[in-house]
Amino acid sequence: MGEITNFGLAILVASAILGAAVLSNKLSERVPIPAPAIFLLAAAVMVHFWPALGRAISIVGVERVAVVALILILFDGGARIGWRRFRAAAVPIGVLGIAGTFTTAALITLAGHYLFGFSWTGAGVLGAALAPTDPAVMFSVLGNHEIGGGTGTILEGESGVNDPVGIALMIGMIEFATHENATFWVVVKEFALEMSIGLAVGVAGAWLVLYSLRRLSLPNPALYPLRSLAAAGVIYGVAAVAHGSGFLAVFVAGILIGDADYPFRRDVERFHTSLASLAEVVVFIGLGLTVHKVNLEPVWKDGLLIALVLAFLARPLAIAPLLVPLRMRRNERIFVMWSGLKGAVPILLAAFALTQDVPGSHRIYGIVFVVVAFSVIVQGSTVPFVARRLGIPMRLVYRGEP
Repeated sequence: MGEITNFGLAILVASAILGAAVLSNKLSERVPIPAPAIFLLAAAVMVHFWPALGRAISIVGVERVAVVALILILFDGGARIGWRRFRAAAVPIGVLGIAGTFTTAALITLAGHYLFGFSWTGAGVLGAALAPTDPAVMFSVLGNHEIGGGTGTILEGESGVNDPVGIALMIGMIEFATHENATFWVVVKEFALEMSIGLAVGVAGAWLVLYSLRRLSLPNPALYPLRSLAAAGVIYGVAAVAHGSGFLAVFVAGILIGDADYPFRRDVERFHTSLASLAEVVVFIGLGLTVHKVNLEPVWKDGLLIALVLAFLARPLAIAPLLVPLRMRRNERIFVMWSGLKGAVPILLAAFALTQDVPGSHRIYGIVFVVVAFSVIVQGSTVPFVARRLGIPMRLVYRGEP
C-alpha cells in the first residue's frame, strides 16, 4: 500500500500544480506580483517547512524540467510574436538580444571581479548567467497586456533572442572555466557554432512543420496541436544533437509559424499557450524547491547588491547606447531599460555551472537566485506602474478569445 500511497501523493502534487497553473493568470490580476514570483517564493517557503519536498528533486532534475519548459515557452512566445511583428522590430530585437547581452555580461563581469572578489573566470560565469532576460517572466508580465508602440514586441523578442545567446555564452564559459589550457577563443567558437546551427535548424524545421500542417491531414482535429508539439521537440532535439542552440531553433520556428495559415490554427495556438502557462509555473516551483541546496545566508547581501547594480547601472549602461540610433521616444527607452526581467533562465544557467563543478558555482547559484527573486518581485510588479508614469499605453487583454 505504501507504493500506492506515494504514487497518489505524486498525483496530488502534480494535479495541484496543474490547477495552480490554470489559476495563475487570475491570481496575477489580483496580486500586483508576476505569477512566476508567487510560485517561486511559495515553493521556497514550502521546502523550508517540509524539507522532504526538496530531497525528492535534484538540481539536475530541475535543470531538465527547465529545458523542457523553455522549449514550450519559447515556441509559444515566438508564435505569439509572429514574423510580421518580429520583422517590424527586427533591428532593435537583434541589437538588444545579441550586443545587449554581451555588453551586460561584460559589465557584470567587471562588477563581479572588482566589487565582489570573484576571479575573472568566476565573474565571467556570473556575467553570462545574469545577462539574459527571461521569456517566462516577460511573457507572463506582458502576455496579457497590449502595449502601445513597439516596446512590447521588442521586450518579448529580446527575451527570446538573448536566451539562446546567453546559453551559448554560458556553455562557452563553462568550457573555458573547466579546461586548464582553454583560451577565450573556445567561447567565440562555441557561440558561433550554436547560433548558426540553431538558426538553420529553426528555419528548416519551420518549413517542414508548415508543409506538414498544410499538406498532411489528420483524421482527428485534436491531433493537430499534438503534432505541432512533437515538431517543437524534434526541432530542439535535432539542433541540440547537431551541437547547435535548440532554444534558438524553436524560437525561430515559432516566429516563422506564428503568422502562417494552416488548418485548426486557433486550436493549435490555444494548446501551446496553455502548455506554456503550465510550464512557467512548473519551472518556477521546481526552482523554488532547490533553494535549500545552496546556503543563501552568506550571499544574500551580495545578491541584493548585484541586483541593484544590474537594474540601475549595468542594464541601462549596456543598452542605452544601443537604443540611441533607434526610432524610439525617450520614455520608451527608459521603459525598455527597466523591464529587462530575470527569471528561470539565469537560474538554469547557474545550474549548468553547478552541475559542471565550476569553481565558485555554489556562490554563483545563490547570488543568481537572490537576483532573480528581486527582479521578478520588485521589477516585475512595478512594470505596469512604470508604464503609467512614463505614459506608455498598457491595457489588459485576454488572449485566445474568439
